[in-house]
Amino acid sequence: MALFSLKKKKSELPSAAEALPGRASEMRVPAKHTVLGTPLKGPFPAGVETVIVGLGCFWGAERKFWQQAGVYSTAVGYAAGFTPNPTYEEVCSGMTGHNEVVLVAFDPKAVSFEALLKTFWESHDPTQGMRQGGDMGTQYRSGIYVTNASQRKAAEAARDAYQAALTKAGKGQITTEILDAPTFYYAEEYHQQYLDKNPGGYCGLGGTGVSCPIGAGVAVR
Repeated sequence: MALFSLKKKKSELPSAAEALPGRASEMRVPAKHTVLGTPLKGPFPAGVETVIVGLGCFWGAERKFWQQAGVYSTAVGYAAGFTPNPTYEEVCSGMTGHNEVVLVAFDPKAVSFEALLKTFWESHDPTQGMRQGGDMGTQYRSGIYVTNASQRKAAEAARDAYQAALTKAGKGQITTEILDAPTFYYAEEYHQQYLDKNPGGYCGLGGTGVSCPIGAGVAVR
């Protein structure tokens, strides 16, 4: 019974009634990004947009985006669950409903949203459901959490284009959730820019080997 319950927690989202209660106090985080030197929290400068993405363990996922030209700031945290201001341990329990995510603040005049989507799709396997590689659990699901209608349209069109490419390559069905951005809860300080502080640290991300056709004649807006 215990093994079954643990497996269920790892593969099924809890209901709001089942979720842990959380707390009112927010997580304290550093003022500055260790790589980019920009603020970790908004309000960001005029013209800077944000999007939240989940693509497996957030350590490697954050690095993928801070390396992208035109990205103003990144931060790791938790989103799309029920528990307010959760801790890492609570999220890993499977009883908050949250996903491990990256908040990406970017200048659309310096980097297109399509370029960020291409990085997203090619940096993980979006067909794996409640896991990413050897990382098992609801907190490792694939997700794009958009902040405006244009982002949603682009994300859905890119998903459909990538699905066609995956199908042609004999891969499975995309399980990525595309939702309006929920509340973003910052993760603990030691998780922020983890792979900058620990260059040899764990990164479990791995793509499908299939190129996303954005930028190859596919219009996504």
